[in-house]
Amino acid sequence: MSIFTGNHRQAWAEAFIAGIPYAVASGMTLVETGPGQASLLLPARSTWTGDAERQLIHPGCLSVLADTACGVAVGCALEELEPFATLDLRMDYLRPPVAETDLVCRAECHRLSRSVAFVRGELTQPGQSEPVATVYATFMRATAATRRQDVPAQTPRPTPSQAASTLMSPASIEPSQVFTSVAADLPETLAVPTGRSPYVDFLNVHQQPQIDAGPVFRMPYKPELIGNPVLPALHGGILAGFGETAMILHLLATNPGMAGIPRSVDFAIAYMRSAKPIDTFAQSTTVRQGNRVALVMVSLWQDDPQRPVVQARGHFLMPRDDA
Repeated sequence: MSIFTGNHRQAWAEAFIAGIPYAVASGMTLVETGPGQASLLLPARSTWTGDAERQLIHPGCLSVLADTACGVAVGCALEELEPFATLDLRMDYLRPPVAETDLVCRAECHRLSRSVAFVRGELTQPGQSEPVATVYATFMRATAATRRQDVPAQTPRPTPSQAASTLMSPASIEPSQVFTSVAADLPETLAVPTGRSPYVDFLNVHQQPQIDAGPVFRMPYKPELIGNPVLPALHGGILAGFGETAMILHLLATNPGMAGIPRSVDFAIAYMRSAKPIDTFAQSTTVRQGNRVALVMVSLWQDDPQRPVVQARGHFLMPRDDA
């Protein structure tokens, strides 16, 4: 039997969310909990817009909310509190999420083995009778819970108001650690013009050209991207959002003159190791591209491209010239 009663479960879940810098900065709130269940709300913000022209939320915002809600559901299913971490996560995008509208994710831990937790959930928006996305995730139980020794001491954690202020008004961030490969020696540019994708502006994604391969993208580190303040480690959902961004930008870069922004159909990410609080890099490969759909893979790394922190793949609907 779980150690949680209804009130204790709710209190733990609220404390869990309050301990995640990104969740605090983004304003995530707990809607309800139950045995092995949790619902989280991501309040509407213009920052979450991925496609300003079509007024759609960036799919990465759905991944961050889903990853967090699934984690809370796992905690609500445990008999005793223990550390756990995301192994993999799959998103299916059923319909376009409308920008500047709340998002709610309802997650359920439907199977809890001795080593792995299995979670599923749906994401909805007020005013829509059908979900905008579904999520399936697995979590490893009893993971490391001690502070890592491979990163320097961190700056003080921002208060909720400071984090929210930074999130609402993203500024140019100096890189905390520059990748030392040839990519770092080439000139960087903003990945997209300011205002075209406010969520990409928030992530502050930069593009580094390469001669023999597709572009490399860099996501600078900032404190509100932390998901696990104990290790510390970047939020797994943020890595998913950056990976999805890198794949979309890769398609735009390799298809000059594209009529619009490719739209995510599905996305699956596998976590290799926890991501340190430093800059993260991404490079994509187009596996197959047809007239309507493209399959893209992406690898994210920090210190060494041969040691990725995550790998992911996704299908994208390609915009039509007559659309």
